[in-house]
Amino acid sequence: MGISSRLSSARGALRAVAPSRPSDRPHWAARIEDVKNAVVGRALRRMHWEPRLQPFHGLGSGHRVRVLARVLYASPGTPADFHDQPVHDMRTMAVRGWRNFAGQVVPHRPVQVLLGDEQFTVPADRAGIVDAELEVALPPGTHQAVLWTDPGNEVTADITVVPDGTAVGLVSDIDDTVMVTWLPRPLLAFWNAFVVHQSSRQVVPGMPMLYQRLAREHPAMPVVYLSTGAWNVFPVLKRFLYRNGYPDGPLLLTDWGPTHTGFFRSGPDHKHRALAYLAEAFPGIRWILVGDDGQHDPSIYDEFARQHPDRVDTVLIRRLTEPEQLLAHGSRRPLATFPHGPGGPSTVTAPDGHGLLFALQRLGRIGRGPQEADEAGRRVA
Repeated sequence: MGISSRLSSARGALRAVAPSRPSDRPHWAARIEDVKNAVVGRALRRMHWEPRLQPFHGLGSGHRVRVLARVLYASPGTPADFHDQPVHDMRTMAVRGWRNFAGQVVPHRPVQVLLGDEQFTVPADRAGIVDAELEVALPPGTHQAVLWTDPGNEVTADITVVPDGTAVGLVSDIDDTVMVTWLPRPLLAFWNAFVVHQSSRQVVPGMPMLYQRLAREHPAMPVVYLSTGAWNVFPVLKRFLYRNGYPDGPLLLTDWGPTHTGFFRSGPDHKHRALAYLAEAFPGIRWILVGDDGQHDPSIYDEFARQHPDRVDTVLIRRLTEPEQLLAHGSRRPLATFPHGPGGPSTVTAPDGHGLLFALQRLGRIGRGPQEADEAGRRVA
């Protein structure tokens, strides 16, 4: 059935609403950003620019899914699916990096979502982000939600529905865990926005193989990439993961702009909220948590493990080298260590994916393949 006929026959109602604004006065930076968005938005509309949607990869269970997207202005004649191209389209992905940071968001725009046979209306937030949980019955697997702001600008967003009864899931940090850029953290936004060639970022040795082995060990395992990176770099990160053989999965990123309480959003708070969402949305899953010791991952994972001891399977921490520690936070020593005591989850540390895989094999968490143990043993030292 075509999109147009599905739209006409879809049924449903408003099932998700944006969080209400706090009663106290917003932070001055947020007020300035709101004025800027209003002024620029009016100017673009006078030039006949139109809203366009950038879809993100969503996830959910068989009865409730999370739909993610961003609403941006686009010049007249821009195809509706400009942001909705295959991840392997190298030219499209190369263009998008800087355009995503230069784009103007459309705050509070109502967005229509067609998923299955149900239609929903959800609003974008003040940063143009659509982040809505919708109650809809879907079978396990990958589905496509249809999103639009006006007839004719429909795009599709992938939705991964996790099968009921899934026992294990994987949550992975990105920067310094699966990817190394060899730049100080303050420059990562610029790097990801303007430098888009494959040679500009390096894969952490052995991490794609580790994730593939975990996926084979747990065939129904959902893979969620959790990062403090901005939604602006979603296409760049998606392309990197695809090109280097990482399992496909949703990315939970954040908006770097001002909030009602501060100039920038808190990265650790974003990760705490995302982990709490996963624990609530998938109560039967025990998570393998993967991060690095260059920032706050060990303490964040420890707090989650203490709050939800039955939701953590294993914690895997990549140990950064001294130069990487310097770039991450300005010191040669790790910023944080995993502080939990006896009775906490199994914690494995190693300098790369080969060492982590070998350690998991020694613990009996992954079957040992031919010659893998010898190779990993040389790397873990």
